[in-house]
Amino acid sequence: MVVFDNELKAYDGSKALNDLDAEQSISVHSKAVITKKDDGKVEVKDSGDEFPIRTVGGTAIGSLIGLLGGPIGVGIGAVAGTFTGLFLDMDRAGVNGEFLDDVSKKLTSGKWAVVADISEDWETPLDTRMSTIGGTIYRTSRQSVMSQQDAKDAAAIQADIDRLKAEQAKSKAEDKAKIQAKIDNLNKKLKAKKEQAKQRSEQRKADTKAKIEALKKKAQTAKAERKAKIEARIAEIQKEEKEADDEFVKWLEGKD
Repeated sequence: MVVFDNELKAYDGSKALNDLDAEQSISVHSKAVITKKDDGKVEVKDSGDEFPIRTVGGTAIGSLIGLLGGPIGVGIGAVAGTFTGLFLDMDRAGVNGEFLDDVSKKLTSGKWAVVADISEDWETPLDTRMSTIGGTIYRTSRQSVMSQQDAKDAAAIQADIDRLKAEQAKSKAEDKAKIQAKIDNLNKKLKAKKEQAKQRSEQRKADTKAKIEALKKKAQTAKAERKAKIEARIAEIQKEEKEADDEFVKWLEGKD
């Protein structure tokens, strides 16, 4: 996310992302230009439909926009109402509380921003371009945030289950049924958490597929040097997806 003082700079920032994508310094997968209104809501001004992940409202950046200001602009949909609670929204957006707090403090009333899902080999090209325009950059890694939150939530539920089982073993017969009801309820919550994680895993796979297909199309018409960069980026995205999927499977099966 890159925050700017005014509309003109924000669109300059959006164009800079397009230029960096065209020269293969970065790959832009989804992008939107937004502004914070006087009533505190965030409005989407440009949803960047030229990129492979076309519907901002159903993506991580759509969820982030919802977290930053509630229901968002016409044509995208009200992301804030799509999930049950703040933490599910944060899971979907792939951000932690610290990142959300940092960008919320900067994106005040009247400010503009470009929010994007990108791949970059190094940070200098984007930093240099945005600094020239006057933008303040905030970055976070989506996958690591989601994995950490899933693991944290599941571990907390499992710890409560284990504690109740230990308590049940020492309880009188008349208390065992009450404790078992609590254990059953927690097992339902753990199952629901795993189902949510499965849905996010499937969405991540779909997003990854869209990214790779778009990059392969660019590679078909690119010259040798740029084609090599694109192919390297595809390989890196595929590697990250495999690592994420392996980690998810281990977590789902309860392995360390």
